Amino acid sequence: MYEPNLFAFPEDGHRIPAPLFPPGAPALWLVDAERQSEDAQRLAPGILDAGELDRAARLVVAADRRCYVAAHVALRLLLGARLGVAPDAVRLRREPCPSCGGPHGRPATDGGVHFSLSHTRGVALLAFADTPVGADVELVPKPETVSEIAAQLHPAESRELAELPEEQRPAAFARVWTRKEAYLKGEGIGLADGLAAEHVGTGPRPRPGPAGWTVTDVGVPAGYAAAVAVRAAGQPPAR
Repeated sequence: MYEPNLFAFPEDGHRIPAPLFPPGAPALWLVDAERQSEDAQRLAPGILDAGELDRAARLVVAADRRCYVAAHVALRLLLGARLGVAPDAVRLRREPCPSCGGPHGRPATDGGVHFSLSHTRGVALLAFADTPVGADVELVPKPETVSEIAAQLHPAESRELAELPEEQRPAAFARVWTRKEAYLKGEGIGLADGLAAEHVGTGPRPRPGPAGWTVTDVGVPAGYAAAVAVRAAGQPPAR
Protein backbone atom coordinates (compact mmCIF):
# COMPACT_ATOMS: atom_id res chain seq x y z
CA MET A 1 0.00 0.00 0.00
CA TYR A 2 1.23 3.48 -0.86
CA GLU A 3 1.03 6.28 1.69
CA PRO A 4 0.49 9.61 -0.10
CA ASN A 5 2.08 12.92 0.79
CA LEU A 6 -0.28 15.41 2.41
CA PHE A 7 -0.51 18.46 0.16
CA ALA A 8 -0.06 21.95 1.61
CA PHE A 9 -0.87 25.07 -0.40
CA PRO A 10 1.93 27.68 -0.46
CA GLU A 11 1.33 31.23 0.63
CA ASP A 12 2.42 32.80 -2.66
CA GLY A 13 0.98 30.15 -4.97
CA HIS A 14 4.25 29.24 -6.70
CA ARG A 15 7.06 27.84 -4.57
CA ILE A 16 6.55 24.13 -3.88
CA PRO A 17 8.89 21.13 -4.28
CA ALA A 18 8.73 19.40 -7.66
CA PRO A 19 7.22 15.89 -7.62
CA LEU A 20 10.02 13.30 -7.61
CA PHE A 21 9.39 9.66 -8.45
CA PRO A 22 11.69 6.68 -9.08
CA PRO A 23 11.28 4.78 -12.36
CA GLY A 24 8.11 2.71 -12.43
CA ALA A 25 6.70 4.13 -9.18
CA PRO A 26 4.19 6.95 -8.66
CA ALA A 27 4.39 10.05 -6.49
CA LEU A 28 1.10 10.63 -4.67
CA TRP A 29 -0.48 13.61 -2.92
CA LEU A 30 -3.67 13.71 -0.87
CA VAL A 31 -5.52 17.03 -0.65
CA ASP A 32 -7.85 17.78 2.27
CA ALA A 33 -10.30 19.89 0.29
CA GLU A 34 -12.37 20.98 3.27
CA ARG A 35 -9.58 21.91 5.67
CA GLN A 36 -7.61 23.73 2.96
CA SER A 37 -10.52 25.25 1.09
CA GLU A 38 -9.72 28.87 1.98
CA ASP A 39 -6.12 28.54 0.75
CA ALA A 40 -7.24 26.97 -2.52
CA GLN A 41 -9.94 29.59 -3.10
CA ARG A 42 -7.43 32.36 -2.47
CA LEU A 43 -5.03 31.01 -5.09
CA ALA A 44 -7.57 29.87 -7.68
CA PRO A 45 -8.13 33.16 -9.60
CA GLY A 46 -4.41 33.46 -10.38
CA ILE A 47 -3.85 29.80 -11.25
CA LEU A 48 -6.92 28.19 -12.85
CA ASP A 49 -7.83 28.96 -16.45
CA ALA A 50 -11.19 30.34 -17.54
CA GLY A 51 -12.61 26.92 -18.32
CA GLU A 52 -11.74 25.54 -14.90
CA LEU A 53 -13.18 28.57 -13.12
CA ASP A 54 -16.37 28.23 -15.15
CA ARG A 55 -16.73 24.51 -14.39
CA ALA A 56 -16.21 25.18 -10.69
CA ALA A 57 -18.83 27.94 -10.69
CA ARG A 58 -21.39 25.64 -12.32
CA LEU A 59 -21.14 22.99 -9.59
CA VAL A 60 -24.31 23.28 -7.54
CA VAL A 61 -23.12 21.64 -4.31
CA ALA A 62 -20.70 23.87 -2.40
CA ALA A 63 -18.62 20.91 -1.13
CA ASP A 64 -18.15 19.66 -4.71
CA ARG A 65 -17.10 23.14 -5.78
CA ARG A 66 -14.54 23.40 -2.98
CA CYS A 67 -13.13 19.98 -3.80
CA TYR A 68 -12.85 20.72 -7.53
CA VAL A 69 -11.01 23.98 -6.90
CA ALA A 70 -8.61 22.48 -4.35
CA ALA A 71 -7.83 19.51 -6.59
CA HIS A 72 -7.15 21.54 -9.73
CA VAL A 73 -5.13 24.24 -7.99
CA ALA A 74 -2.96 21.52 -6.40
CA LEU A 75 -2.57 19.78 -9.77
CA ARG A 76 -1.36 22.93 -11.49
CA LEU A 77 1.02 23.75 -8.65
CA LEU A 78 2.62 20.30 -8.78
CA LEU A 79 2.76 20.15 -12.58
CA GLY A 80 4.21 23.65 -12.77
CA ALA A 81 6.91 22.75 -10.23
CA ARG A 82 7.80 19.59 -12.14
CA LEU A 83 7.84 21.31 -15.55
CA GLY A 84 9.59 24.44 -14.31
CA VAL A 85 6.80 26.83 -15.31
CA ALA A 86 4.28 28.96 -13.45
CA PRO A 87 1.14 26.99 -12.52
CA ASP A 88 -1.08 29.21 -14.66
CA ALA A 89 1.21 28.50 -17.65
CA VAL A 90 0.59 24.73 -17.55
CA ARG A 91 -1.25 23.67 -20.69
CA LEU A 92 -3.59 20.73 -20.21
CA ARG A 93 -5.04 18.63 -23.03
CA ARG A 94 -6.67 15.25 -23.67
CA GLU A 95 -4.99 12.37 -25.48
CA PRO A 96 -6.99 10.39 -28.07
CA CYS A 97 -9.20 7.69 -26.56
CA PRO A 98 -7.60 4.24 -27.19
CA SER A 99 -11.05 2.76 -27.82
CA CYS A 100 -12.54 5.21 -30.32
CA GLY A 101 -9.89 7.85 -31.06
CA GLY A 102 -12.06 10.66 -29.69
CA PRO A 103 -10.57 13.60 -27.74
CA HIS A 104 -11.48 12.22 -24.32
CA GLY A 105 -8.55 9.99 -23.40
CA ARG A 106 -6.07 10.48 -20.56
CA PRO A 107 -5.37 14.09 -19.49
CA ALA A 108 -1.88 15.16 -20.48
CA THR A 109 0.49 18.08 -20.71
CA ASP A 110 3.69 18.71 -22.63
CA GLY A 111 6.91 17.75 -20.90
CA GLY A 112 6.74 13.98 -20.42
CA VAL A 113 4.98 13.98 -17.04
CA HIS A 114 2.16 11.48 -16.68
CA PHE A 115 -0.48 12.32 -14.10
CA SER A 116 -3.93 11.47 -12.85
CA LEU A 117 -6.39 13.32 -10.63
CA SER A 118 -9.39 12.01 -8.71
CA HIS A 119 -11.63 13.76 -6.22
CA THR A 120 -14.67 12.88 -4.20
CA ARG A 121 -16.52 14.68 -1.45
CA GLY A 122 -13.84 16.19 0.83
CA VAL A 123 -10.59 14.79 -0.58
CA ALA A 124 -8.56 14.65 -3.79
CA LEU A 125 -5.81 12.26 -4.86
CA LEU A 126 -3.10 13.23 -7.36
CA ALA A 127 -0.62 10.81 -8.93
CA PHE A 128 2.49 11.49 -11.05
CA ALA A 129 4.80 9.01 -12.77
CA ASP A 130 7.25 8.57 -15.64
CA THR A 131 4.82 6.15 -17.35
CA PRO A 132 1.02 6.29 -17.76
CA VAL A 133 -0.70 6.34 -14.38
CA GLY A 134 -4.27 6.32 -13.08
CA ALA A 135 -5.59 7.14 -9.62
CA ASP A 136 -9.00 6.94 -7.99
CA VAL A 137 -10.43 7.84 -4.59
CA GLU A 138 -14.01 7.19 -3.54
CA LEU A 139 -16.25 7.34 -0.52
CA VAL A 140 -17.16 3.89 0.78
CA PRO A 141 -20.69 3.42 -0.62
CA LYS A 142 -23.92 2.57 1.13
CA PRO A 143 -24.99 -1.12 1.17
CA GLU A 144 -27.79 -0.48 -1.32
CA THR A 145 -25.31 0.87 -3.86
CA VAL A 146 -23.25 -2.30 -3.56
CA SER A 147 -26.36 -4.41 -4.14
CA GLU A 148 -27.23 -2.43 -7.28
CA ILE A 149 -23.81 -2.61 -8.95
CA ALA A 150 -22.14 -5.81 -7.70
CA ALA A 151 -23.54 -7.92 -10.53
CA GLN A 152 -21.77 -5.69 -13.09
CA LEU A 153 -18.32 -6.62 -11.78
CA HIS A 154 -16.17 -9.51 -12.98
CA PRO A 155 -18.04 -12.73 -12.10
CA ALA A 156 -15.32 -13.76 -9.65
CA GLU A 157 -15.56 -10.39 -7.89
CA SER A 158 -19.34 -10.65 -7.66
CA ARG A 159 -18.93 -14.05 -6.01
CA GLU A 160 -16.31 -12.68 -3.62
CA LEU A 161 -18.68 -9.95 -2.46
CA ALA A 162 -21.60 -12.36 -2.09
CA GLU A 163 -19.52 -14.60 0.17
CA LEU A 164 -18.67 -11.77 2.58
CA PRO A 165 -20.77 -10.81 5.61
CA GLU A 166 -23.09 -7.98 4.62
CA GLU A 167 -21.33 -5.40 6.81
CA GLN A 168 -17.99 -6.05 5.05
CA ARG A 169 -19.28 -5.66 1.51
CA PRO A 170 -19.19 -1.81 1.20
CA ALA A 171 -15.46 -1.62 2.04
CA ALA A 172 -14.66 -4.54 -0.27
CA PHE A 173 -16.71 -3.00 -3.07
CA ALA A 174 -14.88 0.33 -2.62
CA ARG A 175 -11.55 -1.48 -2.95
CA VAL A 176 -12.44 -3.22 -6.20
CA TRP A 177 -14.10 -0.12 -7.65
CA THR A 178 -11.11 2.16 -7.06
CA ARG A 179 -8.69 -0.46 -8.42
CA LYS A 180 -10.70 -0.78 -11.63
CA GLU A 181 -11.14 2.98 -12.00
CA ALA A 182 -7.41 3.59 -11.46
CA TYR A 183 -6.49 1.07 -14.15
CA LEU A 184 -9.12 2.28 -16.62
CA LYS A 185 -8.12 5.92 -16.09
CA GLY A 186 -4.49 4.96 -16.65
CA GLU A 187 -5.45 3.34 -19.94
CA GLY A 188 -7.55 6.39 -20.80
CA ILE A 189 -10.70 4.39 -21.61
CA GLY A 190 -12.84 5.07 -18.54
CA LEU A 191 -15.81 2.72 -18.18
CA ALA A 192 -16.23 2.22 -21.94
CA ASP A 193 -15.62 -1.53 -21.63
CA GLY A 194 -17.72 -1.95 -18.49
CA LEU A 195 -16.69 -3.27 -15.09
CA ALA A 196 -16.36 -6.97 -15.87
CA ALA A 197 -13.36 -6.98 -18.19
CA GLU A 198 -10.59 -7.27 -15.56
CA HIS A 199 -10.37 -9.22 -12.30
CA VAL A 200 -8.56 -7.05 -9.75
CA GLY A 201 -10.15 -8.60 -6.65
CA THR A 202 -12.09 -7.35 -3.65
CA GLY A 203 -9.71 -8.60 -0.95
CA PRO A 204 -7.27 -6.64 1.21
CA ARG A 205 -4.65 -6.82 -1.58
CA PRO A 206 -5.20 -6.42 -5.33
CA ARG A 207 -4.68 -9.40 -7.60
CA PRO A 208 -1.70 -9.27 -10.01
CA GLY A 209 -2.31 -7.50 -13.28
CA PRO A 210 -3.94 -6.46 -15.54
CA ALA A 211 -1.12 -7.40 -17.90
CA GLY A 212 1.54 -4.70 -18.04
CA TRP A 213 0.15 -2.80 -15.05
CA THR A 214 0.78 -2.66 -11.32
CA VAL A 215 -2.30 -1.83 -9.24
CA THR A 216 -1.76 -0.81 -5.61
CA ASP A 217 -4.07 0.41 -2.86
CA VAL A 218 -3.44 3.85 -1.35
CA GLY A 219 -3.76 4.78 2.31
CA VAL A 220 -6.59 7.30 2.80
CA PRO A 221 -8.75 8.41 5.77
CA ALA A 222 -11.44 6.14 7.18
CA GLY A 223 -14.59 6.14 5.09
CA TYR A 224 -12.67 6.34 1.79
CA ALA A 225 -10.86 3.90 -0.50
CA ALA A 226 -8.20 4.66 -3.10
CA ALA A 227 -5.89 2.95 -5.58
CA VAL A 228 -3.23 3.79 -8.15
CA ALA A 229 -2.26 1.92 -11.34
CA VAL A 230 1.09 2.37 -13.15
CA ARG A 231 1.93 0.95 -16.58
CA ALA A 232 5.22 -0.85 -16.88
CA ALA A 233 7.84 0.95 -18.96
CA GLY A 234 7.77 -0.08 -22.60
CA GLN A 235 4.30 -1.62 -22.41
CA PRO A 236 1.86 -0.49 -25.14
CA PRO A 237 -1.69 0.59 -24.35
CA ALA A 238 -4.24 -2.19 -24.06
CA ARG A 239 -6.03 -0.93 -27.20
